[in-house]
Amino acid sequence: MDKGNRTTMEFIFISFSNVPELQYLLFTSFLCIYSISVAAHMFIIVVYNLSSNLHTPMYFFLANFSFLEECYISTITPNMLKNLLSNHKTITFYGCAVQMYCFLLLGSTECYLLAAMAYDRYNAICHPLLYNVIMSRNACLKLIVYSWLIGLMVAIIQTSLTFSLPFCGPNKINHFYCDILPIMALACSDTQFNEIVTFLIVLLLIVGAFLLTIVSYTQIIWTIIKHHSAAGMKKAFSTCTSHLIVVTIFYGSGSIMYLRPKSTYGTDMDKFISLMYTVIAPLINPFIYSLRNNDVKYAVRKMIHNIKIG
Repeated sequence: MDKGNRTTMEFIFISFSNVPELQYLLFTSFLCIYSISVAAHMFIIVVYNLSSNLHTPMYFFLANFSFLEECYISTITPNMLKNLLSNHKTITFYGCAVQMYCFLLLGSTECYLLAAMAYDRYNAICHPLLYNVIMSRNACLKLIVYSWLIGLMVAIIQTSLTFSLPFCGPNKINHFYCDILPIMALACSDTQFNEIVTFLIVLLLIVGAFLLTIVSYTQIIWTIIKHHSAAGMKKAFSTCTSHLIVVTIFYGSGSIMYLRPKSTYGTDMDKFISLMYTVIAPLINPFIYSLRNNDVKYAVRKMIHNIKIG
């Protein structure tokens, strides 16, 4: 396919067209989820910036995580909502490439940002006396930058490989956004090399980040058991459990999607699995991580009190 053809080519999303009677219900449900997710993440960012008592490494990472999630969910959900109400569920070749690039950039960055957040909790609990030295402002910024650089490399490599394939046959994407596997399935050439590269990247990305996270939490749990009081253990376990729920949903659904045999691709189950880490996880993350946190609740009460006095 030459470049001229690529500029005029369009892909058609099948999305959830196999259940036409549920289009309006799905639209309403996803719109509510998207609105709540955006509002919750924006709320966390605002509270962090306005509350001096939250200017610690933990909440610095959480504010960056919320910004990342805000961008991440906005890469996919608005277009999905449009397609649910439209009979013209199309996207241009380059529009599809941009969506995939943004999704991979943000999703890959989130993988290692979650690992960085686990590392922060590890130092807070296992090395409390050295915590402020280890997790200095400069160290936190470096971890954020490294996470974005990993995401950038993954997005460039994977998007370039996928959209360098020739597309000369069917143009219907059996998905609700431009993901790697559904796009690769439309190529009219051998995709074995791309499949191997995708598998290796996902293996290093998700499994690598997950192992780093598990190592951090294993050390945390061991330290809690050895040294902490009953009250301290309860608080620490509560924090760790919240984080582990988030990483299990994100890493688990991603692993199921990308690390299973090729013969199982292309089913409606793929869409459900994808919804877990593109729509559901961004909804529950702010409530698990921050909105049930006592420090955040105190910061909110303080802000409300200051507003009333003012």
